[in-house]
Amino acid sequence: MEKSRLNRWLTQLSDTLDQTFFRFRSTEHTFMVIMAIIIGIVGGFGAVGIQFLIKVFVKLFWNTWEFSIEYARTVPLYVKIGAPAAGGVIVGFIVHYFAQEAKGHGVPEVMEAIALRNGVIRPRVVIAKLLASSAYIGSGGSVGREGPVIQIGSSVGSTVGQLLRVNPKRMKIFVACGAAAGIAAAFNAPVAGALFSVEVILGDFGVAQFSPIVISSVMATVVSRHFLGDFPAFEVPAYELGSPMELAFYIGLGLIAGLISLLYINTLYKFEDLFDEWSIHPVLKPIIGGLIVGVLGVFVPHIYGVGYNTMNHALHGQLLLGTMVGLIFLKIFATSISLGSGGSGGVFAPSLFIGTMTGGAFGIIVNQLVPFASSPGAYALVGMGAVVASATHAPITAILIIFEMTNDYKLILPLMISSVIATLLTTKLKRESIYTLKLIRRGIDLFRGREINLLRSIPVREVMRTDPVVIPANTSFKKLMQLLVHSDHTQFYVLDFNNNFEGSVSLHEARKALLDEEYVADLLIAHDLVNPNVPRLRPSDTLDEVMKIFGQVDAEELPVVDETDPGKVIGTVFYKDVIEAYNREVVKRNLVEEMSSSIKLLEKHHQIPFLDGYAMAEIP
Repeated sequence: MEKSRLNRWLTQLSDTLDQTFFRFRSTEHTFMVIMAIIIGIVGGFGAVGIQFLIKVFVKLFWNTWEFSIEYARTVPLYVKIGAPAAGGVIVGFIVHYFAQEAKGHGVPEVMEAIALRNGVIRPRVVIAKLLASSAYIGSGGSVGREGPVIQIGSSVGSTVGQLLRVNPKRMKIFVACGAAAGIAAAFNAPVAGALFSVEVILGDFGVAQFSPIVISSVMATVVSRHFLGDFPAFEVPAYELGSPMELAFYIGLGLIAGLISLLYINTLYKFEDLFDEWSIHPVLKPIIGGLIVGVLGVFVPHIYGVGYNTMNHALHGQLLLGTMVGLIFLKIFATSISLGSGGSGGVFAPSLFIGTMTGGAFGIIVNQLVPFASSPGAYALVGMGAVVASATHAPITAILIIFEMTNDYKLILPLMISSVIATLLTTKLKRESIYTLKLIRRGIDLFRGREINLLRSIPVREVMRTDPVVIPANTSFKKLMQLLVHSDHTQFYVLDFNNNFEGSVSLHEARKALLDEEYVADLLIAHDLVNPNVPRLRPSDTLDEVMKIFGQVDAEELPVVDETDPGKVIGTVFYKDVIEAYNREVVKRNLVEEMSSSIKLLEKHHQIPFLDGYAMAEIP
């Protein structure tokens, strides 16, 4: 009874929203701007809400509204160990019985929804992630709040899209708007929030989707600043570059940060594998993880929660070298246990923590060696950005988010150098980021995204031309040159003396012979210039395979041979024809998506827009 009543209420709400916003659908930009504003505001409230709930759970578990390292040292032993375990109880029940998506750090789940489900996320994820992450962070779990905020914002965007029954293209933009709103509100960083969404969530910097994402990011920041104040996330003293020669040390910091982030990524997923192999009830796993974190926190309370206070101490040079080195590895261990066991929280803030300790420790060593070096706090700040950049493979976002969180532009050059160096090293050693690796382990490869999926659906036979230029091996050089000059083809396919395909001759091979034309013109034949290693395509090959081959060879066209007789040339494929085929498929699919979404509304409206300037009308 209650479920049917809820379904009726949701249907009525959807109908009301349809009527309210229908008149804006005729103008794409107006509709998207209005939706971006709404998603940004709601996403901003989500970020404010999770911070409030974290404080509520801190009060519940620790009996204080403001958690600090000093306070954690004073509480009884059973609280230090029991609080994270109690948080694990809440997370375990929410994840197992209400929403599996609330497990883990959230961002990969958003990326998966965009890649596989056109951005559709169950509305219940908003509540589940909000409660699970707030409880786990508030209890002392060694995770961050930024990942949950991103997932909550994305879920808000997806829910709005589902209520309005938008097409998949708009749905993905709505999800990205929610993600941008979440991170912008969490860090008080609207520019970084927008760039994170397009760089990490969408992976596409197109103008059409960037505009509404920026609007959502700005609106969420306005909400956040109204309720939480316009303050930077970290209190950073004034730093500046001591000497241009010091940039060499920041290159070294980038290399170290890249290696540390690799250790962080690998350790996180090793512990996830370890807990997955345990054949115990899923609810018990986050409880066990919480107990381990609690025991560790008895000796090192710095690993509890997000860790912003400890980061501020490092930025002000208030931690010793040994302490910071130890915290690098202890935080990696604590976060890996927290998330590997099934806890709920983000990996972004732990990346900031690990980077701060890495940079701070490196800065102390540099200051002991070089008198003109910047203070250790400057290196801590740069290390923060470098580890985030290399772990997420998003250097642009990392650079801007550190700048916006600190409001300090003086260290932008070393920050850029270290972040880029760290990212280059990490991507060279490991293709996947801390987000995409989770998807790879599920069999989802975002690097082979929509473009490859489209090309996979098109066989060579649909784009090949059936008029290849085929010449015998004894064709003279002069005749070959005449053919090359007057033909639209850039490759001529040579048949050997048994009429089997031997290879190709291109302008490139002919150009070499042109240098000695007056001496060899009467001596050379096509057989002398042939390239026998030219790749051969088959009609059944798909265009994604063809694009790989074009990327490996210097050629504008490739031969197509018979399926059963590789010595028989039956066609040729131009690179430009592959690109045109892809563009046609994109247009066709976008049109189908627009029309399918619009057809759903025909029951309620007599005329509906499905492309700018066009409408679909029901004729009685």
